[in-house]
Amino acid sequence: MAQVSPLDVVIFAPLAPVFGLLLFWFIQLLFIESQKQLLGKLGKDHEPLIRFTNFIGIFFQTMCHALGYTVTRSGISRFYLSVHYGHVDPKKEKSGLFEWVSNGFLFVGPFFIPPLLLLVCLYFLIPDGIVFTTNVTYSFSENLIVFGSNLYVFSLHFFSFLFSIDLLHPAHLGFFLLLILLGLGIRPSYIEKKSFKKVDIFYDLRNIKDHLLHHPVYVILFFLFSYCFSYVSLLFDGNWYVSLFSLFGWVSIIAIVALVIAHGLLLLVRISDELPETVRWIPFLVLIISYVLLRVLFYILPIPYITSVSLVGMLLITIGITIFLFNRYTNKFKTKKKMKSKKTRQERMDDGPRRLVKP
Repeated sequence: MAQVSPLDVVIFAPLAPVFGLLLFWFIQLLFIESQKQLLGKLGKDHEPLIRFTNFIGIFFQTMCHALGYTVTRSGISRFYLSVHYGHVDPKKEKSGLFEWVSNGFLFVGPFFIPPLLLLVCLYFLIPDGIVFTTNVTYSFSENLIVFGSNLYVFSLHFFSFLFSIDLLHPAHLGFFLLLILLGLGIRPSYIEKKSFKKVDIFYDLRNIKDHLLHHPVYVILFFLFSYCFSYVSLLFDGNWYVSLFSLFGWVSIIAIVALVIAHGLLLLVRISDELPETVRWIPFLVLIISYVLLRVLFYILPIPYITSVSLVGMLLITIGITIFLFNRYTNKFKTKKKMKSKKTRQERMDDGPRRLVKP
């Protein structure tokens, strides 16, 4: 092993997985903001969908706050949840560190706790993907490499599972539906019904900043605890510290994938809005029927990688039908040409005499 600087081991090495996690979390925040912009462009015709996504976000946020009170043993005396607002009252009002921790669950928890539940589901679906690198690391670069290696192994198994998911299998279908719910409602679309106050990336970051600066001593204690945990892991030749941050990195990957899938569904909704009401539902119906028909076809005529080919075929057929309908009903040049060729009887009668008039 190459010579490692003591300063690197003591000061910089524990920061490597922290920086890696912050990078993935920032990507997650950007996808959340992009989705909220997309929801805002859907218009009033899809207000039920927007209200539903807002309710899911409020639900995740309120449950995380309730979990924070449970962890700090404050208890829960009142739990209120609606489409526009969620609130939890503790049985015991605690201040100081306990209040700071419970508010941390409220402001940061929704980004990690809901996808963590999906990670538990993945433990039973892809157990080979939930593994940690056991190499003992000392330096900043080694910690960063191991962190990236853990994320790579998990991502490889996770994407392999998604590309071969069997939507006719109850467990696979249930996980996929939960993944869509997570992507649609990982954060509320808006709060406060009367003022319709937007919850954007700056709103989230401002709340987190105020939460951290309100008690800077606790932030310093948190970093000291993290450093001590890193030293203990190193002392016992373990990789617990990097593994813990790798776990949160897996959670961010699940959230990002859920947001990408939700983006695809919302884009399909927005494209279908351009179609006439009589055919607006066809892309969504094709999405389901094409998959079922392909699975039946490949059951009769077996081929390798049936589930993967069915997924690809479903997407290609849906995209092709959507493009065809979009060009068929939204081509403005063809529409103008048809309108010019269709003249009323009165217009033709008016044109007749004018052709007889000589200059």
